[in-house]
Amino acid sequence: MRYLSSGFTHRGGTRNHNEDAYLDVTDRGIWVVADGMGGYQAGDVASQLICDTVDSEIRKKDVGKFTVNDLEKALSLSNQKIRDYGARFLDDQTIGSTVVALMVVGNQFHLFWVGDSRCYLARDGQLRQVSRDHSQVAEMVEQGLLDEADAESHPLAHVITRAVGVDDELAAEYLNGEVKDGDIFLICSDGISKEFNQEELNAFLSVGELEEAGMAMMHSALVKKSKDNITCVLVKAQQDCYAGFSSENGDDVTIPIYSR
Repeated sequence: MRYLSSGFTHRGGTRNHNEDAYLDVTDRGIWVVADGMGGYQAGDVASQLICDTVDSEIRKKDVGKFTVNDLEKALSLSNQKIRDYGARFLDDQTIGSTVVALMVVGNQFHLFWVGDSRCYLARDGQLRQVSRDHSQVAEMVEQGLLDEADAESHPLAHVITRAVGVDDELAAEYLNGEVKDGDIFLICSDGISKEFNQEELNAFLSVGELEEAGMAMMHSALVKKSKDNITCVLVKAQQDCYAGFSSENGDDVTIPIYSR
C-alpha cells in the first residue's frame, strides 16, 4: 500500500494567531494534528511541542524501525515536555493541547487521540468518524442526556475532558484497523469539524485531488469566517503508486464551496 498526503493550517477567520500545528511525515507513514487549548496560556507552544517531539523521536530511528509503541511513547514524552514548560516558564500554570496521531504500517492503520481533534475515514464514498471526542457534550450524548443534533450548540461544546499536558500521565485512546485501496483519512482540529457536517466534509473529499480537497475545505471555512483556527491533513491509500488523483476522464473537477 502506498500513501499520499496533503496538509493545511490557518489561523481562521477571526483569530489573531494560530494555536494549531500539524506534522506530515509521509515517508514514515505518520501524521499528527494538535490544537492548543485557547483556555490556557501558550496553546501554540503546546501544540508545536507535540509535533516537534514526535518528529524528533521519528528521526532518531532508521526508516521502518519506528513502531506504534514508539509513537505512543513519543506522545507521552510530549505530555511531559508540555508540563515541564509550564512549570519552568509559566510559574506552574497549565498549558495543554489536543492531539490526533495517525500511523500506517502496510495495510493497517493505528490511531491515537486525546481531546476533540478528530479522525474521519472515507471509504466507498461514505465518510464516518473513527475517533471518539473526549468532551463534555460527547459524554452527555453517550449517557443519553443530550441529543447529538444539539451538541454543537450546547454551552459546554468547547469543554474537553482530556488533553495533552494537563495530567501527569497521558490518557490517549487507541484504535487500529485495516486500510483498503482508495481509503482517505481526514485528521483535523475542531475548527474544521465544527464548521462542516459529515455530508459537507464528504463532498470536499469527492473532488479527487487531495490538495484541491484540502484547499476547498480551508477556503470554505474562511468564507464562513470560522471562529477557530483551522487545520486538516488528508491521507489517501492506493495500491498503485503511480495512480493519480485527477478526475476519471481528465476533465476539470468542481470544488464545492460552502458559505453561511
